[in-house]
Amino acid sequence: MHDSVTVHMAASPQVVWDLLSDVTRIGELSPETFEGEWLAGASAPAVGAKFRGHVRRNGRGPTYWTICRVTHCEPGAVFAFDVLGPADRVVNSWRYDLTAAADGTDVTESFRLADNPLTKLYWAIAGRWRGRTNRAGMRATLERAKAIVEA
Repeated sequence: MHDSVTVHMAASPQVVWDLLSDVTRIGELSPETFEGEWLAGASAPAVGAKFRGHVRRNGRGPTYWTICRVTHCEPGAVFAFDVLGPADRVVNSWRYDLTAAADGTDVTESFRLADNPLTKLYWAIAGRWRGRTNRAGMRATLERAKAIVEA
């Protein structure tokens, strides 16, 4: 119930982190989440800050908002957040890990579904299909980010 994709980018970890942690730019990167906005007075990434993403599932629909909470925020190194469900229960966790390389940054995007009976059932039914979709989406997100930071 987890996976990851890594892409090398010819840019510094800080430049990459600045792009990936700016949730207002998610529409430029994600094939599913076409806009994002900070909530409750937040205007930048910080642990505990909340934002919402406007999602078009599978790039087609249904369309809905998700509330997310930043869990890790280390400039130039890590940006991570939880997608929240009812009662602020974690549904899914997303993470970007950045590692400096000789000529840029290796960026790993990963997801992990919460370990509960509902997500286990979901993964048993749709896991193979959704896993492929998530891997393709992570690759697309990172390739779009690469194009931006290398321009």
